Amino acid sequence: MTGADAPTRNRSAVRSLLRLWPYVRPVRERLAWAAFVAVLASCLSLVIPLVLKWIVDGPVAERDPGGVWLGALYLLLLGLAEAALFGLRRWLVARPLAGVEAAMRDDLYRHLQRLPVAFHDQWPSGQLLSRGTTDLMLLRMFLAFPLTFLLVNGVTILVGFVILLQQQWSLGLVLLAPAVPLVVLCSLFESKYSLVARRSQDQVGDLTTVVEESVLGIRVIKGFGRHRSQARAFRELSLTLRGTELVKARLLAGIWTTITALPELAIGAALVLGTVQVADGGLSAGTLVAFLSTALALRWPVESIGFLLAISQDAATATERYFEVMDAPEETAGGGAPPSPPATAGRDGMVFDAVEFRYPDAPEGTPPVLARVDLHVRPGETMALVGATGSGKTTLTALVPRLHEVTGGRITLDGQDITAMPRERLRELVSVAFEEPTLFSASVGENVLMGAGGGAGEADLERALDTAQAHFVHRLPEGAATQVGEQGLSLSGGQRQRLALARAVVGRPRFLVLDDPLSALDVHTEALVEAALRRVLADTTALVVAHRPSTVLLADRVALLSGGRVTAVGTHQELLRTSDEYAWLMSGAGDGGTSDGRTAGEKGDTA
Repeated sequence: MTGADAPTRNRSAVRSLLRLWPYVRPVRERLAWAAFVAVLASCLSLVIPLVLKWIVDGPVAERDPGGVWLGALYLLLLGLAEAALFGLRRWLVARPLAGVEAAMRDDLYRHLQRLPVAFHDQWPSGQLLSRGTTDLMLLRMFLAFPLTFLLVNGVTILVGFVILLQQQWSLGLVLLAPAVPLVVLCSLFESKYSLVARRSQDQVGDLTTVVEESVLGIRVIKGFGRHRSQARAFRELSLTLRGTELVKARLLAGIWTTITALPELAIGAALVLGTVQVADGGLSAGTLVAFLSTALALRWPVESIGFLLAISQDAATATERYFEVMDAPEETAGGGAPPSPPATAGRDGMVFDAVEFRYPDAPEGTPPVLARVDLHVRPGETMALVGATGSGKTTLTALVPRLHEVTGGRITLDGQDITAMPRERLRELVSVAFEEPTLFSASVGENVLMGAGGGAGEADLERALDTAQAHFVHRLPEGAATQVGEQGLSLSGGQRQRLALARAVVGRPRFLVLDDPLSALDVHTEALVEAALRRVLADTTALVVAHRPSTVLLADRVALLSGGRVTAVGTHQELLRTSDEYAWLMSGAGDGGTSDGRTAGEKGDTA
């Protein structure tokens, strides 16, 4: 989902923001106290005009300097009390709201870990990052200021107009005249601003995606001299976002101008009428001063309405974006496959029974990626999976650990349907190594031991490194404690692949799924890894995607995948004699071309 195709719902801001209640509920008492303190502080500001009225009609009219000084003392104390109360409000909300933001971010991260791979395939990472950073920052700002002051300013305006009407009801009605047009204008502003706010936040996600891709792909950008085209793409998105922000600014400027101008006109009219009444003797000068002071004290609560509405709309949009991710269904224990008849648990190996798979976002009418795949990998057997590019090999291997859910048929491990297993148990039984190895910003040892349970130690680490012929680890500055950096890009492709293989075998899994695990190795290192890997494969049931004869020879039998189906199964020699397609694939894989996946810089990597 990108900023361009994100939904622009016109949902009520209040309804969206109410979804924050489960996170706000634990700190509701503290927020309620903060709101009470803020209302009290704001109402104190309305007492100041009453003190001014007393000063003007009393000590000033009677020429009593002592009374004037006493009134000034009262004003000073009121100002100090107001400032102290606002400071107390800030202290009350700071810690709990930081906890709300942290809780929401933790929930989002945990939820992302539990979402299926299909979800991550469809969502740009920048969109997810912006929801966990920018959107949550907007929500914290909303809870800290606008949420409280929408209530505070509402109460202040209500109390203030009660005071104005009590002082002089005719002048109070003059000040109330702009209320109806202001309500209409604010409603129009809210509907327009919400759409622009959504577009802006989606565009921030798009921009974040471009930045992340540029950083991760900096070698490609520099290698092909594409920095100018990437800069142009970034600038186009940046200018688009700038244009959207300017639209927001124009809307905000328009509502702020209107909200400021109409009350100012009303105050001017009240001043003229009040002056006439004072001249006619129908109104005291102190009452007029108090009335105008109260009206001026209400300027900020009224003028801030546009600003508070804008932040509230930003927060409502951020809430929608946050819960768009949180509402996505997590991986379920039952999976997406239809119910299958019970099977008797035993040592039956890995069985694919009429397995079908179609990607969730595939257009209607397109053929499935896999169509009725039947394959039996016997207990303790290593099965090589061979096929042309696009035949579905990687997809088939991803179904075993349930990175994707089968859409037809079933897969059993030792007679037990994988959809009936808890995912944690399934992923204890099955270990995987992908063709594109991914390492994390952690030490070498931590990356490898990620593939084992909590009981793995140094001996397991050394055994796995030896199996993968990753002896280069001992020559790193801090050995296995060396930090590999983001994506492991400080290492060569062959080194990363060997660490990924070590991670797959460190836990001594019962079932092993390897997706072309030796593609980035030179022939000498490959031979060493194969020799060590044979010992591991002898104790496990394995499915290995292979492109080269040397990898195929690790297997007991070979399955040929063609057009989403298994079209032949046999030993390497049998398929060479009976399958022209297999013979053709093996001749292409052995010619030293691109099928081995190596770059010139990685050949000869024997470290």
